Amino acid sequence: MNLTSSKEKNGSKKTFITGIRNWIQLSVFIMTIAIGFQFYIFISQAMNNDPITVPRPVGVEGFLPIGALMGWKLFLLSGTWDIVHPASMVILGYAVLISFLLRKSFCGWFCPVGTLSEWVWKLGKSILGKNYRIPTWIDLPLRSVKYILFGFFGYIITKMTVSEIAAFIESPYYKIADVKMLHFFTRMSMLTAVVIVILIVLSLFFRNFWCRYACPYGALLGIFSLISPTRIHRNPETCINCEQCYQACPFHLPVNTKKQVYSPECSGCMDCVNICPSKNTLELKTSWLKNALKTSQAGLLIVIAFISVVYMAKISGHWKSQIPEHNFRVWLEMIDSPTIQHPSVQFKKE
Repeated sequence: MNLTSSKEKNGSKKTFITGIRNWIQLSVFIMTIAIGFQFYIFISQAMNNDPITVPRPVGVEGFLPIGALMGWKLFLLSGTWDIVHPASMVILGYAVLISFLLRKSFCGWFCPVGTLSEWVWKLGKSILGKNYRIPTWIDLPLRSVKYILFGFFGYIITKMTVSEIAAFIESPYYKIADVKMLHFFTRMSMLTAVVIVILIVLSLFFRNFWCRYACPYGALLGIFSLISPTRIHRNPETCINCEQCYQACPFHLPVNTKKQVYSPECSGCMDCVNICPSKNTLELKTSWLKNALKTSQAGLLIVIAFISVVYMAKISGHWKSQIPEHNFRVWLEMIDSPTIQHPSVQFKKE
């Protein structure tokens, strides 16, 4: 493994930049924790047949991206919207939209897992004084892992027919898939705990280890960001070659050598723009606006887009699940029984 240069250590003094992106990240992270806590209370009351005093938080469906992909295929081919976990489709749709408009900004500004990953590597840098870099000959094949994982899920969904997807969505398993996801954390196996600890330790040493190498969600958004009309632009004439942009980039992109950054790894975080000491040398430009976007403007667009998408989904009836509370309680009682199993067995070919 190669250490980052001493120039990186001294040049990136703004490791913990306090700005609009950090506040948006923190706000979304706190909101996610609050949603998780509310969902835990809701499930506890439902399982104990107690009166429901808190509503089921719809935001938990953001953690069901595979179901959302199936839902989008069903909608595009049949016009049928998933009424079981509709918000999962809305959140995925927002993530794709904003990643197309402003690079992979969902990952760099919004995703709570991405935020946690960033906090961990920054903590590692503050403790160790530096982050490590994996050599290119290992880094490149490792980066393909997340695309392989996404390709695996994508292939399975592509092979499924409309009727098979509809059957999956109507299955008892999918109707309490959000509870299964909760149990992933509350009933964590030893293997899962070990894997999470390993990922956290690796993230202390290597920037955004999970996001860079293993996140299939990020792979999908990276594909859309490739065709984004928005890029980081560098003016070679005013660049002083200080390399601070390269040192600040969470994904080690060679911003200092490019006129435009095309990489699907770019999360639109604007850290390179914010740290650049040469005025108007690095700018976030898009074909749909005349002037370059400032960090505050990008953040405002990201927040407004999210609020707008969710609002439109709510008023059009495409946000809240239509599962009756009684049916939900019945399936919840059987969650550990063989009755509630993944319905993929139904789709196996003889």
